[in-house]
Amino acid sequence: MASYATAASPGVLIGNLLLFGTGALIMRGAGCTINDLWDRNLDKGVERTKTRPLASGALSVPQAVGFLGLQLAGGLAVLTQLNWYSIGLGASSLGLVALYPLMKRITHWPQFVLGLTFNWGALLGWSAVANAVDWSVCIPLYTSGVLWTLVYDTAYAHQDKVDDAVVGIKSTALLFGEQTKPILSVFLTASALCAGYAGFVNHQGIAFFSSLSLGTTLLGLKLRTVDFNVPAQCSQYFRYSGYFGWLIFAGALVDYGIQYGSRNVDDEKSVVQKE
Repeated sequence: MASYATAASPGVLIGNLLLFGTGALIMRGAGCTINDLWDRNLDKGVERTKTRPLASGALSVPQAVGFLGLQLAGGLAVLTQLNWYSIGLGASSLGLVALYPLMKRITHWPQFVLGLTFNWGALLGWSAVANAVDWSVCIPLYTSGVLWTLVYDTAYAHQDKVDDAVVGIKSTALLFGEQTKPILSVFLTASALCAGYAGFVNHQGIAFFSSLSLGTTLLGLKLRTVDFNVPAQCSQYFRYSGYFGWLIFAGALVDYGIQYGSRNVDDEKSVVQKE
């Protein structure tokens, strides 16, 4: 979306996609390592997580810390490829990465904090392309991502709600209970509206809004049929939720491609006229 707004070259777009793809893999991995370090004792009491390396004893704490150091070094190497504004913005998210695992001990809203953490790219991606953040686009886009995270991670948390209640882990799954479906319906609708508003402010084309509408419809229909008391269905809905993000990305990419093609046509016309 930033490349579309700034008419950036394909090289800028592709280069940043590669950097952010690598950075996301490394830093989300680091987040998982931090999470498992925080939760190694709690994980022993949850059926789905008791076989994780730290919880089962297959990996020691010093080994995990050493691995985390390598991950953070890799993340830093990616971050330093960006402009200074983006380096500062990216570094400011580390506090959220470190604190997220603590939230499930003190609030029923750890999924909200996860959303704040996971969707930082809505801000950082723009600054990497434009050297600053366009808050009029990025705030609604970021908000949309946070609400989307509440949808899919609440579904994810429903897998473990029985064990979580026993060991003292808090979640929106336990908080919402039987009202999960109507509440997540509101979050999904709000997420789509925020993404749509971001697209409107950014003057996105028909591809963006079509894919957003399709993704919202598919996720909404799936929400109607999922049984949150069946862990396998919770896991399936969690994975299915990824299509919402992929479709929005695809729509934005098609819009950029159409815009780029139109620019080339205009350039060729300009050359012909000069000749």
